[in-house]
Amino acid sequence: MKIIVDAMGGDNAPQAPVMGAVEANREYGVGVILVGRGETILKVLEDNGIKELPAGVEIAHASEVVEMCDNPATAFREKKDSSLTVGLNLLKSGEGDAFVSAGSTGALLSGATLVVKRIRGIRRAALAPVVPTGNGGAVLIDCGANAECPPEYLLQFAYMGSYYAEHVLGRPEPRVGLLNIGVEPSKGTSLQTAVYPMLVEAGKAGRINFVGNVEAREAVEGAVDVIVCDGYSGNIFLKTMEGTGLYLVRELKGVFTKNLLTKLAAVLVSGGLKQMKKLLSSSEVGGTALVGISKPVIKAHGSSDAYAIKNAVRQAKQYVSSGIIESITENVDVMRLDPPLKAKEAAKETAPEQA
Repeated sequence: MKIIVDAMGGDNAPQAPVMGAVEANREYGVGVILVGRGETILKVLEDNGIKELPAGVEIAHASEVVEMCDNPATAFREKKDSSLTVGLNLLKSGEGDAFVSAGSTGALLSGATLVVKRIRGIRRAALAPVVPTGNGGAVLIDCGANAECPPEYLLQFAYMGSYYAEHVLGRPEPRVGLLNIGVEPSKGTSLQTAVYPMLVEAGKAGRINFVGNVEAREAVEGAVDVIVCDGYSGNIFLKTMEGTGLYLVRELKGVFTKNLLTKLAAVLVSGGLKQMKKLLSSSEVGGTALVGISKPVIKAHGSSDAYAIKNAVRQAKQYVSSGIIESITENVDVMRLDPPLKAKEAAKETAPEQA
């Protein structure tokens, strides 16, 4: 297996992606193609005591870099020799099995959609991170790729999230919940009330295990394995979880460093505190899959260090081996509806309840 890594993407590039990829090559035994300015990549390796390319590590030269200030919708076209564009084209041509980048999310999404292409029949690709919950983690789909969604997008997200939970997380018959402000079918905006009956129908047909609406609190406690939402709501949910985690860790640190007794107590519970910090760390997850793209594309956090990039490569390896793309491709017909007709029918059904 060979993983393509964008060596120039992210806040800590090229150091973090280069060394993270090298560590992944050493630890996971995967081949790696580092895409970026060749001389810069070699300089990073040399600065870290690596005089020759390790076995299984290659360099694909790309002279340009997609910056965060570039227009995400057109950057990959305007900079055709960027590490992002070159890397996606390598994936498209089959020279690698997956692509990992910590660069611009918008540019990566646009490039993956137009270069690598979506799975035929999938309306939109979705960002699907695994967030920490009381049941060992849940797939949050979408978390920011699609801020505005018609009902069919969410229906397809539910299917794709279910396949992800089953194939990648190993959850048989994963519980799928629609993120909402209440559990009643009539709750939510017109989007939630329109997609709810579609999800119920899919559940009755035995295609997904839809358990109904789920509130954010219950979702975090582990009520479901898949949290379905539009990208706007999902991004707020994700950022709130991240901020809450950082706040709790900071407050706990203050509690345990208050005086001598609390410092002694901290020594006794240090193992548990480290485990909690690890659970809440995005570096442990590594990255977020762009589910719905025809080949594996992983978006690493922009602030990723080498450890996070290593874990993103691990996630890419797992995604390649999971068979999720094949499952979505085989079942895409049951995920396709006539969106205008279905949305109108669903809206009529729920209109009296909203009133």
